[in-house]
Amino acid sequence: MVGFLIAVVVTAISLLIISKLPLGVEVDNPVVALIAGAIIGALNGLYSLFPGWFQGTLAVLSLGLIPLIGSIVVFGLAAWLIEGFRLRWGVGSAILGAIALAIINSLLFFILRQTGLLTAIS
Repeated sequence: MVGFLIAVVVTAISLLIISKLPLGVEVDNPVVALIAGAIIGALNGLYSLFPGWFQGTLAVLSLGLIPLIGSIVVFGLAAWLIEGFRLRWGVGSAILGAIALAIINSLLFFILRQTGLLTAIS
């Protein structure tokens, strides 16, 4: 549970950073970002219900397109469900936002691991 809460906060911070970039993603305030982070985390958790070998096989056979499309759908669905989280350019913003979210989340989690905060908390 603590790991999920950390992921929600990191995703919310990532969304706030992404909303400042010219990608067409708009987040009204930090509360909306936290809710969006929780929705994105929960929807991404559904993907982890599949066995690891199945996820890996799909990713390899599709050259990474299936996980990318899944991330884009999750990002767009979260924007559709949450008022105050908008995609200005529709699918284009969802594509750019999902890619940026993956990159910024990876960087933030890397920083948390390197500083020892992630292993100390979870």
